[in-house]
Amino acid sequence: MSVKSDMWIREMSKKHGMIAPFAEGKKRKGKISYGLSSYGYDMRVADEFRVFAGKPGAAASDPKNHDEALFQTVKGKHCVIPANSFALGRSVEYFRIPRNILTICFGKSTYARCGVIVNVTPFEPEWEGFVTISIVNGSSAPVKIHSNEGIAQVVFLESDEQCETSYADKKGKYQAQKKITSAKVQ
Repeated sequence: MSVKSDMWIREMSKKHGMIAPFAEGKKRKGKISYGLSSYGYDMRVADEFRVFAGKPGAAASDPKNHDEALFQTVKGKHCVIPANSFALGRSVEYFRIPRNILTICFGKSTYARCGVIVNVTPFEPEWEGFVTISIVNGSSAPVKIHSNEGIAQVVFLESDEQCETSYADKKGKYQAQKKITSAKVQ
């Protein structure tokens, strides 16, 4: 496997719509950086969040029986995540991953320095959609997440060979998601 460069990411995005909308460069005055970097792409978080609002003594959050009532929808220029809680967000960008590519996401260091952990699973070959992002506030104080600004970096890895079965071939349950998508078990 090899890591793909900014030139490859730009070309694949412009010719094949791999990332849309695509943002050149990263630095934006007064904003948490986003867009194309040397060997990756810093995706943004959109302006809608699902903040965990479970109460002490409530039933467990269960991926096999996901309860939407445990979440509160927040829409706006920012989202405040309570101490030791989390929210789900989605990317501004829509991704279309080629068959010979796998991605890995890492949270931005700006948020990590505030106690925020960003978790996004790898984008499998031929997965497409808006990314559902888990944003965990591991600190003992509330933290503010800024909409339409950088949240995580996506690194693209190219395989030396095609995979036998892609995410599209499997008809994956999170294929072509258009909104924040909660846990599903089929």
